Amino acid sequence: MTVNQMIRCLAPAGMARPVGMVVPRVPDTIFFARFNPSPTKRETNMNKTDRDARFRQIRDKVESGQRLSMDDGIFLYDPEVPLQDVGQLANLVRERKNGNVAFYNINTHLNPTNVCVYRCRFCAFRSDLRDPKGYAMSDEQILQRGREATENGCTEMHIVGGLHHQKPYEWYRDLIALLKDNFPKIHLKAWTAVEINWFEFQTKKSKQWVLDDMRSAGLGSMPGGGAEIFHPEVRDQLCEHKANTHEWLQIHQAAHELGIRTNCTMLYGHVEQAYHRIDHLMRLRELQDITGGFQVFIPLAFHPDNTKLDNLKKPSALMDLRTVAISRLMLDNVQHIKAYWIMLGIPTAQTALAYGADDIDGTVRHELIYHDAGATTPQCLSVDDIRGLIIEAGREPVERDTVYHRVHRSETDFRDWHSGQPVDDAVAVS
Repeated sequence: MTVNQMIRCLAPAGMARPVGMVVPRVPDTIFFARFNPSPTKRETNMNKTDRDARFRQIRDKVESGQRLSMDDGIFLYDPEVPLQDVGQLANLVRERKNGNVAFYNINTHLNPTNVCVYRCRFCAFRSDLRDPKGYAMSDEQILQRGREATENGCTEMHIVGGLHHQKPYEWYRDLIALLKDNFPKIHLKAWTAVEINWFEFQTKKSKQWVLDDMRSAGLGSMPGGGAEIFHPEVRDQLCEHKANTHEWLQIHQAAHELGIRTNCTMLYGHVEQAYHRIDHLMRLRELQDITGGFQVFIPLAFHPDNTKLDNLKKPSALMDLRTVAISRLMLDNVQHIKAYWIMLGIPTAQTALAYGADDIDGTVRHELIYHDAGATTPQCLSVDDIRGLIIEAGREPVERDTVYHRVHRSETDFRDWHSGQPVDDAVAVS
């Protein structure tokens, strides 16, 4: 049986396997497969008539619910294919899955340290131990962030940071426990696969042990960072020493099998090409076929300022919208696509709600990583701001929690909230 046949047997296209269900291990080739882009490279020389015919084939696939191929995805990145046409197709899928709503949450970020053993070329956040910029937060600083989150009605704390070589695994685990013990209602979305991989190294334990131990401390779900671009032609240029593609995907598979939901991401707009992006999306799609544990995909636009790639320009709004749209079309088995306003900018994020995105993230207090890389967006938006920009984009704002349940708040005290039914049950349309 081939890998693709095994995938189809495990979970048919578009059907998510319940999180927590133990599934057979697939061959490692799924994590290392390189897709051949040459056929679609030749297609870029098409004349307009042939290009229009090729797009109609893709449109027919989308309208009938068929899965797009590697070549389809690369073709849609051709700048000669009208962006508006790609966006309309993506919006068809977006509304089929999520109706007219756009989700947001009330959240805050916590980056406990920026000291990091790795020197990724795209990162402006990291610091050396002796650099004046370097820091590691105290317990009291962490508790203060939790108190502030509670006072502002936050439902989620997003926790990622550097890999501090003088901080033991217990420091990272204990800060999760500290927050959960003192603020049990706040969902802790913590640690990328890169950090989990580092904790494996520190503890000499398995990824399953680390994930289960973190969950017992209070971890609720995982963010999707550290994916960058999976293809080794690019990954080896950006971050050759940290968790590789195989490790990133296996850590997320292990999390899903333990019942821990995760996000997934792609960092685009630097040294990669279109076929690297589609390769990346297809690897995510294949793992989602097996586990069903990815709840949202976030395309992350590269910001070059203060990085080792500061000679590059950040991607244009047109590239941002095309990437959001193609992500929606390729990831047919991921329910949600997020337009992260911090990186895209507010106008582009609003527009992306008509190009396949159904989520705009949240209030986002204390974001450091992308602002260090030159993001000029505000450090925080109010709930009224978030709801207003969604309404202005012609969508219905719906507050969600981290795992996509509707949030209900008291009319008399904004800080008094509870989670209700899953949003997908309420808004999906046939």
